[in-house]
Amino acid sequence: MFEDFLYVSNLFKFFKDFELTETLARPGSLFLDDLSKAKNFSNDGCGSVPRVYVGCDQDLVITVEFQQWLIKNGVPEDVMEIKGADNMPMFSKSDELCRCLLEIAHRYA
Repeated sequence: MFEDFLYVSNLFKFFKDFELTETLARPGSLFLDDLSKAKNFSNDGCGSVPRVYVGCDQDLVITVEFQQWLIKNGVPEDVMEIKGADNMPMFSKSDELCRCLLEIAHRYA
């Protein structure tokens, strides 16, 4: 009976986490064809804020080629890489992400 409770409890936790994940997810496009037709950011709209691209070398969702395309078309002031990070560096390499964001803040503040 206790094992059944643990199973149901873990199952409930999974669905609760899944629901939270769905509410936090933002719609986006990972398709090169769609993005290749999109307009580049303009200096009028985004030019007043320094842009820094933070890449993750173990990202299986956003390939290295696509990251390079984003860098080429987004023209950031700086490019940083978190080695060994997947597409969720806040979980896989949280300390390195924190150091990276602090460095960006100190450099561009």
